[in-house]
Amino acid sequence: MHKIFSVIKKYWPVILIVCLSLFLRLFRITSYMTFLGDEGRDALVWYRMLHGKLTLIGPMTSIGNMYLGPLFYYLMFPFYLVLGTTGPSIGTALFAGATTFFLWYFGKAWFSKKVGLIAAFLYAISPVAIVLSRSAWNPNIMPFFALLIIWGVWQFWQKEDYRWLAVEGVLLSFAIQSHYLGILLAPVVGLFFIVKLIDLVKSKNKDINKFLVSFALCALTFALLTALPLIWFDLRHNFINYQSFYKFFSERQTTVNLKPYKAIPEIVPLWWSLSSDLLAIKGSIAEKWIVCFSFVPLIGIFTVFLYQGFWLIKNGRWELHPFKKGEVLILTWLFIGFLGMGLYKQHIYSHYFGFLFPAFFLYLAWLLEKISRIKLIGKFLLGLSLVILIFFAFKESPLKSAPNQQMEHTSLVAQKIIEVSGGQPFNLGMIAKQNYDAGYRYFLEINHRKAIEIDAQKIKETVTDQLFVVCEEKECQPINHPQAEIANFGWSKIEQTWEFPWGVKLFKLGHYIK
Repeated sequence: MHKIFSVIKKYWPVILIVCLSLFLRLFRITSYMTFLGDEGRDALVWYRMLHGKLTLIGPMTSIGNMYLGPLFYYLMFPFYLVLGTTGPSIGTALFAGATTFFLWYFGKAWFSKKVGLIAAFLYAISPVAIVLSRSAWNPNIMPFFALLIIWGVWQFWQKEDYRWLAVEGVLLSFAIQSHYLGILLAPVVGLFFIVKLIDLVKSKNKDINKFLVSFALCALTFALLTALPLIWFDLRHNFINYQSFYKFFSERQTTVNLKPYKAIPEIVPLWWSLSSDLLAIKGSIAEKWIVCFSFVPLIGIFTVFLYQGFWLIKNGRWELHPFKKGEVLILTWLFIGFLGMGLYKQHIYSHYFGFLFPAFFLYLAWLLEKISRIKLIGKFLLGLSLVILIFFAFKESPLKSAPNQQMEHTSLVAQKIIEVSGGQPFNLGMIAKQNYDAGYRYFLEINHRKAIEIDAQKIKETVTDQLFVVCEEKECQPINHPQAEIANFGWSKIEQTWEFPWGVKLFKLGHYIK
């Protein structure tokens, strides 16, 4: 007991920060968590895995018919197994708590205790980071794996622990299978691999064989975990994923630009978007000041950094010393990340930046710590900056909003369908602009009243005598609606209507006979 108290006394700041991080994410998580079509789709996968139906692919991406790998499903399945439908969301929040801890631990190792504490604290209270880490969605685990990948780089680059290089293959696979933009972490690993290899060759180090064997294991584990399941799936499904990848890169005029210099003008708006979102200052009077405060030093840093990058690659060592090794690592992470994001032509959402969240908070904490060294005025500026950032974080805190209760509402609609379907087969349709019916299908299936999907090729076998249509729009007219499930039901009439307090309507349609 004495040892426990001594540990708490020594590490109480980070313990409080991690507890705060977990509280902001776990508080009434069942009521606050997102539960829309994507979450329902994933819940269906876990439910079917529970009954022996394993999967070779992960969630579909927003671009074409392209699928991620299945590691996200297997990572979160134990949480579903133990805690049910809410379990994977709780698991995601726990990963965010671990990310908070590692920000402190790694920040302390790369910079100082103060940097680690500031980075962990700002991540813990960031409204966007909170929202994105209390729902089970594949991109939401990205910050955790991105941070571990960079820690692995530090281990094989500076600590010469080459076992971490072998582990990098596993970590990269998890990152890329949470979102394909995680692939931008691979050049960071590759760059420091080359730097270390040059260093070992020039110094004629005997460990070079061990280093290369570790790299081979890295490539092997990455290929096995990332490519093998998708290749197996493609062999069974007419190469769906391969064709989507080919289309994505062959039609680059709408997706990506492979000319790196084209990304440079995009760095400023990307930085503006990331910092204003994570610090909850978008549209506020402080937005321009805070974004410029954080970005202007970065311009000078990147200029010197690029010059010295050539020296680094050429000599295998960081011979010039305006930057420490930890600073080199974080700046490389930021630079490659923003360069890669600048090549992406389509709209960029907040969760796309997940692999850069830890880098942003570490950089900001490092910058604030540097300012705090300017005698008395520096400490004043540090205190003022933290007060402003805390003010906006709690002003925009998602806990101030009423719980969305999406999972409860979805379950209640499904229960109503079960109640009025009379134990007879039924079809299900949905009218919504930004949702689809997987959440409702999940609750129907776990209650053993699975909705029959209409197959356009087998209309007679799959069309039932009743169609339930969930409407999430203000105005709905299900008759003659073009949504596939409704249209394929055929001529119909509205037999009953129910309206729920949160604005959702439920229609029961029967066949219209002339």
